[in-house]
Amino acid sequence: MNYSKEDCIKDTKEHIGQVREFMLMFAHKLIQRALVHDDSKLENPEVDIFTEYTPKLKHSTYGSDEYKTFLKEMQVALKHHYANNSHHPEHYDNGIRGMDLADIVEMICDWKAATMRHTDGDIRKSIELNKDRFSYSDDLRDIFINTVKMFDQGE
Repeated sequence: MNYSKEDCIKDTKEHIGQVREFMLMFAHKLIQRALVHDDSKLENPEVDIFTEYTPKLKHSTYGSDEYKTFLKEMQVALKHHYANNSHHPEHYDNGIRGMDLADIVEMICDWKAATMRHTDGDIRKSIELNKDRFSYSDDLRDIFINTVKMFDQGE
């Protein structure tokens, strides 16, 4: 078979087009998710409970005993929230291992935004604490750390 430079260019352009199509599909999915992120917090049972606890959480340290107590007290809202929002590991029976990449992207964006609501929030510290909380690998932790560098560029 004779494979010419023109054949190579044609095949490469086809490959580039396919990659673009898949990336745009993924970007579209992320945009759709961004538009409905946490909408369940705007309705009960979530809105009433979050109205009470958001100010308390703001002044607590993520992962502290006080923070964990608040989470226990918020279980009705959190169970509803996790059931309706797949960007939380608690949504899945097998936790973070049940998530897809769109869930992961939304989750890391959510974590960053959540740290901005805490007086002493720190995304890198949260990533480290969540490694134990959600039992993810050092590799995934490193990917998260590498990813949040893009948030630093926007600040």
